[in-house]
Amino acid sequence: MKRIGLISDTHSYWDKRYEKYFAECDEIWHAGDIGSMEVADRLQDIAMLRAVYGNIDDTDMRYRFSEILRFKCEEVDVLMKHIGGYPGKYDASVRKMLFANPPKLFVSGHSHLLKVMYDKNLGCLHVNPGAAGMSGFHKVRTLVRFVIDGAEIKELEVIELN
Repeated sequence: MKRIGLISDTHSYWDKRYEKYFAECDEIWHAGDIGSMEVADRLQDIAMLRAVYGNIDDTDMRYRFSEILRFKCEEVDVLMKHIGGYPGKYDASVRKMLFANPPKLFVSGHSHLLKVMYDKNLGCLHVNPGAAGMSGFHKVRTLVRFVIDGAEIKELEVIELN
């Protein structure tokens, strides 16, 4: 069993509540637009960090993190990309990959809008944790936590930071 903390679009902003909400997590996943190495390092101090870079991330961030991350967590195949879209409106940059070899969980960021949707066509859960930073048009800052237990994704909770 793994407890996952999911965050995106911090845009260099650090909120000390990240530590509180992710303290019990085994892993933290950042879906891009981290904004600074300091934020990445502080998240890494809390738990193991898996992250992709986003469109605002600089060369150093792009050297440290990849654009697309595909991995197994327990028995769940995970695909993460900052600009990925969502069921019915996947971004062209990831659409072929999703349809050729669908993951069980697709994580993206970028929109600053929290979305949790199941794609029946792909048999895939899509999660966008919204934005945890201060930059952008979003009105509510959000994080997501969930558990992966074998092949199950469960106990998903949304945390509002406002």
